[in-house]
Amino acid sequence: MTITIKDATGIAGMRVAGRLAAELLDYLAPFVKPGVTTNELDRLADDYTTQVQGAISAPLNYAPGGHNPYPKSICTSINHQVCHGIPNDKPLKKGDIVNVDVTVIKDAWHGDSSRMYMVGEASVAAKRLCKLTYDAMWMGIMKVKAGAYLGDIGHAIQVFAEGQGLSVVREFCGHGIGANFHEDPQVLHYGRPGTLDQLKAGMTITIEPMLNLGRREIKEMGDGWTIVTKDRTLSAQWEHTVLVTPTGYEVLTLSEHSPPIPAFVTPSA
Repeated sequence: MTITIKDATGIAGMRVAGRLAAELLDYLAPFVKPGVTTNELDRLADDYTTQVQGAISAPLNYAPGGHNPYPKSICTSINHQVCHGIPNDKPLKKGDIVNVDVTVIKDAWHGDSSRMYMVGEASVAAKRLCKLTYDAMWMGIMKVKAGAYLGDIGHAIQVFAEGQGLSVVREFCGHGIGANFHEDPQVLHYGRPGTLDQLKAGMTITIEPMLNLGRREIKEMGDGWTIVTKDRTLSAQWEHTVLVTPTGYEVLTLSEHSPPIPAFVTPSA
């Protein structure tokens, strides 16, 4: 396993890419409403990324081993879709929840973030799931500092999520990120404290828990990308790109209109 440590130049580049990812999600927010198709969101995202930000979409044509190239610029995962949903021409309807996952490449650096959006008025259960998944991500983020362990992050997320009656998807995880879309290490959203790799200042990772209302089991659809809950219960995900600092963390994918940080979050030292 090779974990990259970013120097000052790399950290500066990651800050820019992370901010652009957050600003792209800000831009898309007003368009997520009943009647809009996810293909339209994809077109808007691609235009904004290339024409306004002067950047590139990392998901477009991304083809890790064994996969066909991903055909769109963003991932849009709706209701029981866990991740990697492919935009299409089906209109969003009132009550849907949708995760929009974006990764922007700017000057070779990657900024990766996702948010949950509610289409019109969502159910009480859907609202609760989205809020608790957001809180779970921050529970993990708060464990980040040089000298901590990846297992500390996963444990914090798992204990919180399962304590709320939610299940943690285990087949997909966060990851290192930098000049490459996916780098070492893998960042699991479950585990035991004090285990796995030790965090070092200059590492950049994503923390992106996927939590289900029902059981944690998932399956892949025939398109080779879209992942859904086996029991078709709702799933939610949030994602930030995070820099490990000597004394804590810096969230790189924040912007002026990012959702408020939960009140329980203690500022990084």
